[in-house]
Amino acid sequence: MKSNYPLVRTMVAGLLLAASTALHAADTDSTNTQSNATMQASRHDQVMTNNLEPIYRSCEVSLDGFGMGSVGSYTLAHPSNDRIRSNSKGGVGVGLNYFMTRYVGLGAEAYSQNTTGTFIDNASGNLLLRLPLGESGFAPYVLGGGGHQFEAAKLWFGQAGVGLEYRFCHNVGLIVDARAVWPNETKCYGVGRVGLRLAF
Repeated sequence: MKSNYPLVRTMVAGLLLAASTALHAADTDSTNTQSNATMQASRHDQVMTNNLEPIYRSCEVSLDGFGMGSVGSYTLAHPSNDRIRSNSKGGVGVGLNYFMTRYVGLGAEAYSQNTTGTFIDNASGNLLLRLPLGESGFAPYVLGGGGHQFEAAKLWFGQAGVGLEYRFCHNVGLIVDARAVWPNETKCYGVGRVGLRLAF
């Protein structure tokens, strides 16, 4: 009777080879699963970090585009719909701001109220103090500064006002503000603005 040893040895070798292949595949799948889990956790952490970034930041530069209107001192002292319609004057302008901290910044702006005469009617610079209300997107602010008027009468002025900004997201917001302006030679007047702010 012939020995079955060669057959048995071949079968054992085949089983060992199959087991080794299966273990290697399982180990590879486990490594890939761990790698994918690590990558997903990293992406989740990155998303969470971005979401935790404050809406209002320090070292922030922003660009304003706004519509504005001005009214004289008599209309401010005796407001009425007729006086506002007949005595107010509209225009458009741009502004650039830099916030050194989350709360304190500097701003410069210019606007034009007509298409004749000088291209820029009014230019000014301001100190800006804002108070973000948590992460609600709302930030009341006050401003104070001065500038130069080029149209109608060439004169210097000081100004102070209050406003509110609302950020739809980290980079886009709406601004509304009003201020009193005191020229050095004529009576005071009021200016109101509504516009968009792009923050970077």
